[in-house]
Amino acid sequence: MILKNLNYPLDFKFKITTLSSDFNITDVHGNYVCYVRQKLFKLKENVVIFSDESRTNELYTVKANQWIDFNASYTMREASGNPVGTLARKGMRSFWKSTYDVLDLNKRPLFQITERNAWTKFLDGLVGEIPIIGMFTGYFLNPVYDVKDTTGRLIFELKKMPSFFGRRFQLERKVDIADEHETLVVLSLLMMVLLERERG
Repeated sequence: MILKNLNYPLDFKFKITTLSSDFNITDVHGNYVCYVRQKLFKLKENVVIFSDESRTNELYTVKANQWIDFNASYTMREASGNPVGTLARKGMRSFWKSTYDVLDLNKRPLFQITERNAWTKFLDGLVGEIPIIGMFTGYFLNPVYDVKDTTGRLIFELKKMPSFFGRRFQLERKVDIADEHETLVVLSLLMMVLLERERG
């Protein structure tokens, strides 16, 4: 199964009415791309992607490969169980700038997701601890993530949009790539958003 013919930009918008970290992905016309649900109370990350909010048609799953892993990785699969690829967090590098590798079925790097400005992460952690003021960091400390291929070419740009309660990200595609690679990148970014959601 492939996510294709997507109309960019895509909006990632978290729901604020549920305990779980659910969010919708919609296209520029407001049409559903998918609905993302992170299962609560799991020792390992367990994310299910549905076609829409009714949760009747499961498309993909994303599961952590380790219980506790500094360089954690997450396998993405179709609902049938067929693997799509892997998202791997770069542990030490992510202390300064959030960095993830997007790997193919043979664990070979295809793309890298990197936070554009390391100071955004630093200031968010610093200002976020200040009473009252820290509540408003989502309006002025918004990270941008670049997705580049192995040649350094910019493929996608994911921006955290200013928001207070509802957390919203917007994804722009810069160049066309193969449908299966596009699906892998979108799945990787939705998982990364869940991992980075506590910021801003």
